[in-house]
Amino acid sequence: MLVRRAVPRFLRLGAFVALGLFAAHPEALASSHREAPFITERPKVDGTDFYMFRSYEPGRSGFVTLVADYIPGQSPYDGPNYYFMDSDAAYEIHVDNNGDAKADLTFTFQFQNTLRNGGAGQELTVGGQSVAIPLVNFGPLAPQSTDNLNLVETYTVSVTRPGLKGKNGKPRNVTNDADGGSDVFTKPKDNFGTKSIADYEAYAAAHVYTGITVPGCDAGSKLFVGQRKDPFFVNLGDVFDLINLNPLGPVDGEEDDLADKNVTSLILEVPISCLTNGTEPVIGAWTTSSTARRQEFGRKVSFDMPVQRESRALFQVSRLGSPLVNEVVIGLRDKDKFNSSEPRGDGQFAVYVTNPTLPALIEILFPAAVAPTLFPRADLVAAFLTGINTPATGNLNQPANVVPAEMLRLNTTTPPTPREQQNNLGVIGGDNAGFPNGRRPGDDVVDIALRVAMGKLIALGLYGTPDQAPAGDLAFTDGTTSTATDFAAAFPYLNTALPGAPNAN
Repeated sequence: MLVRRAVPRFLRLGAFVALGLFAAHPEALASSHREAPFITERPKVDGTDFYMFRSYEPGRSGFVTLVADYIPGQSPYDGPNYYFMDSDAAYEIHVDNNGDAKADLTFTFQFQNTLRNGGAGQELTVGGQSVAIPLVNFGPLAPQSTDNLNLVETYTVSVTRPGLKGKNGKPRNVTNDADGGSDVFTKPKDNFGTKSIADYEAYAAAHVYTGITVPGCDAGSKLFVGQRKDPFFVNLGDVFDLINLNPLGPVDGEEDDLADKNVTSLILEVPISCLTNGTEPVIGAWTTSSTARRQEFGRKVSFDMPVQRESRALFQVSRLGSPLVNEVVIGLRDKDKFNSSEPRGDGQFAVYVTNPTLPALIEILFPAAVAPTLFPRADLVAAFLTGINTPATGNLNQPANVVPAEMLRLNTTTPPTPREQQNNLGVIGGDNAGFPNGRRPGDDVVDIALRVAMGKLIALGLYGTPDQAPAGDLAFTDGTTSTATDFAAAFPYLNTALPGAPNAN
């Protein structure tokens, strides 16, 4: 039986947890893929995952890598259009560097999809008549060439922060110093297959920009935007079926149901000094996407204008900080509201944290897994809302003047753990450079989330008393696991996208 207790005033006003696992729907235990009713209609702007960590590539420990993934469930063979981004949308990474739950720094990615031949598209002469071809490429693609492309994808990245303004007061753009200071970057095409792109790894690597200037930052930043193998590991099918698996293991006994999927990744590596504010080393960050507010089909439809717009104003449709939040924390009625909200308003979602339903549901399905009896769940509020700061741990990642809000938090003074030494359970595995102190690609956030939901931090004596978490020491798992060695050792870290056709004939 789920015990309900009174919620203290400070939690009612400002509490909501970012641990993506506490909700009424265990069947939705997947990082942000199709997590709310409205976003299922807009897959091009559906944020799937967010990573933020001190770079562990040798020689890059003075940098933070930010990874924002979009467009879930990309089957590699999904031609002929594949997965180009929405040119009417704004994709953003926001950073709060003083703990007030407001963005102090925002990176905005905007895309332009251009048909060649002056917008008419590549044509072939057929029976004496010039006719536009139906494909996005009409020959093999070389690493640094847009030849043989019918559709060219480019993008800009702008930076918004106090006191940093460009022409006409607008945000300033990131520039490519290797290209004469151009602010337009090229996105590689998706991995159609080996006949179109013989060596996709080399092709994608040619679109990693190392000579870029990020306004307001020291030199040395890197940038990549393009398709990658989906980095999230989860046993979706069995979890969706009311946790139709053994939640106590083994940790690697089940299928990764995203093993055959790709995503589109926006990856930016910048100096720590670019993100922090004065003497405060802890930053919080989250991603959003926004798209045109009102649209309706009109009479004049073209490639550049697939619908007739009544307004070009943008509205926010996706939000993601720590993984799994909207899927399994937020009640169904509030999922779209969360996606359109800002962290400073997270007090409205407090009850989903202080009285989480997932532990109670796990106990119903597996009676031996007794849910914690600590209410309100101060352990979850601290770990995933305000940051952790206890006598036993010291200040792991709590800002000095924190306003409780859902976001991924990182203490930039915590040294990065070398790739081969990383513990995929992050902080609860003794590796303070891992989730929830930031998030690295190899952190097994599903297992971490399940264990903390069932009271791991209580069992450790950090909050409440161990007897309030009878199952807190059990090794809960979804049956799939990831480690740092599953991923590349250097920027852009995420693995090469899977090909639509792996064998060239």
